[in-house]
Amino acid sequence: MTEQPARRRRLLLVHAHPDDESINNGTTMARYAAEGAHVTLVTCTLGEEGEVIPAELAHLTPDRENTLGPHRIGELDRAMKELGVTDHRFLGGPGRYRDSGMMGLATNEAGFWSADLDEAAAELVAVIREVRPQVLVTYDENGGYGHPDHIKAHRVALRAADLAAERAFRRDLGEAHTIAKIYYNRVPRSVAEERFAALRGELGRLPWAEAAVIGDVPGVVDDAAVTTKIAAGPYAAAKAAAMRAHATQVEVVEPWFALSNNLAQPLFADEYYELVRGESGAAAGQLEDDLFAGLAPQEEQGMSGAQREEQA
Repeated sequence: MTEQPARRRRLLLVHAHPDDESINNGTTMARYAAEGAHVTLVTCTLGEEGEVIPAELAHLTPDRENTLGPHRIGELDRAMKELGVTDHRFLGGPGRYRDSGMMGLATNEAGFWSADLDEAAAELVAVIREVRPQVLVTYDENGGYGHPDHIKAHRVALRAADLAAERAFRRDLGEAHTIAKIYYNRVPRSVAEERFAALRGELGRLPWAEAAVIGDVPGVVDDAAVTTKIAAGPYAAAKAAAMRAHATQVEVVEPWFALSNNLAQPLFADEYYELVRGESGAAAGQLEDDLFAGLAPQEEQGMSGAQREEQA
């Protein structure tokens, strides 16, 4: 018998721009999609303020045609096909919130950074109550590296998680739902150091003359803060392919890549997380190897009354 959608594993990821999901969570998304989980990606902006790597696409930039946003919708579509993810959405619909640009340059009053927090969170509450995820993945309070849209995505994700659980909040958006586990994207410092050391020995064979530094990698923390590791296994190729799909933003030469700054950095095929809400499913002193660890495989947590009746 086919498993009912309400009883499947359900993973929600909240990201600021197209390409963030593939760089941070491509392995994770590909794994859970392949395992039959319902994977939902919510992207908060179109990334309209991004730089463009290929010279033949330079006309897309905001100071010329200003059509980078629509182009990146297509890149995201292609990336999701590589990962096997079919449920990807833009917060409030495509173009509802515009890319704010980097901190200190975020002058666009219509940018996501300037959006009303509860208004933006309500858009995400609707998704949470519809999808009813057991697990949410997003950035830490610094957005991983300080980008205003990443910080705002963190704030919106956590505010929405709280509001979605409140029965009295916006009943028109669906029945209340509590997310069991919330994770931040992380990279253990020891892993970053090891990979950057290997990268320095490869620079002469790569198209980039210089390497980034560990401080350029979002979410690097002391190893002790990391609670969960999703091993690349057979999904490393899907992650690299998804990153390549974001061709305006990313150039990949496995197992390395560079953004528009032409600074090489490691492609982290293994992905790491910090559990910040919920109970770990790992033994003391061990890392989880599954974001759903500790959750009953067919638990009815958060299911609506109608869904329970349907499955009775």
